Amino acid sequence: MNRNVLITGASSPIGEELVRRLLEDSRIGRVIAVLDPKKTSQLKEHPRLTIVTVDIRKQRRLHSLLFGIAKEQSIHVVVHTSQTESATKEGASVHAHNVDSLRNLLSFSERHPTINRLVVRSCSGVYQVQRDLPALISEDHPLNMSGGAPQWVRDRVEADFTACARMGLSTLSIVVLRMTEVLEKDCGSQIYDYLQSSVCLRPIGFDPMLNFLTVEDAAAAFNKAVTSDAQGVFNIPGADTLPLTECIDHWGKRSIPLPEFGMHWAYRFRRKLKGGQFRYGMNRRRFHYSGTLDGRRALDVLRFFPSHPINWQKTSS
Repeated sequence: MNRNVLITGASSPIGEELVRRLLEDSRIGRVIAVLDPKKTSQLKEHPRLTIVTVDIRKQRRLHSLLFGIAKEQSIHVVVHTSQTESATKEGASVHAHNVDSLRNLLSFSERHPTINRLVVRSCSGVYQVQRDLPALISEDHPLNMSGGAPQWVRDRVEADFTACARMGLSTLSIVVLRMTEVLEKDCGSQIYDYLQSSVCLRPIGFDPMLNFLTVEDAAAAFNKAVTSDAQGVFNIPGADTLPLTECIDHWGKRSIPLPEFGMHWAYRFRRKLKGGQFRYGMNRRRFHYSGTLDGRRALDVLRFFPSHPINWQKTSS
């Protein structure tokens, strides 16, 4: 039987690519693409595609979506990709988008007559990165539970934990994909914003290894999770692993080493002056210590392996 799929965040680059992939997959039946309010979409009409705009922060609207059109179309799998990408936006509304919407989605899906699977987008930012921890991060690596972390991090850790806590207890088959950074515009990438400066500052004496994912591989990982029967947590690494200085060079920018105290002030001033998203405090440890995802479980269970390296010339142009 073909699986019918509902995707939140379908107006994002990852969401759009996933919708296109699913429509090309013979194992998939109908697809409902849920756009975030005030977001445009490049999706084209298709006989198996339904496009709706819903503010998933609103509990009643989410309920109407699931027990309205999703029930009518007998949706089997929900893929939850929608989240606030900006690291500078904070507050109750942002928390409602990042965390409360997932909690409501879990509750409603468990009571739904046809939904039996939930795939949740998480990220490598939920992991703790420090000197005395392994540089190769497996799924049982410690999470960043610091109360002093920015809301961008705290919300993602809370959402991840919310989904993981229901595994084995829920009627749903739950999958959490902890994806490495998607180096693309409008995907919440801190490094993408960092590379938009004409000069990229870095702390003196450090050149950590970074790993990046493409939109194509991110969508491919979701596709694998939708069509699989496996559940649990899976790390999703990208095809590109390289030092920070090499990343800057590939982007065609100049790298300047700076003392630690200068990094904080320089990027705080940049945000105030130009409104950028990059926050050095949030990235400080990854700018000192390497931390890349171990994708062996995703390979063994989901049969996912990143096969789309970044086109640096195209991306940086």
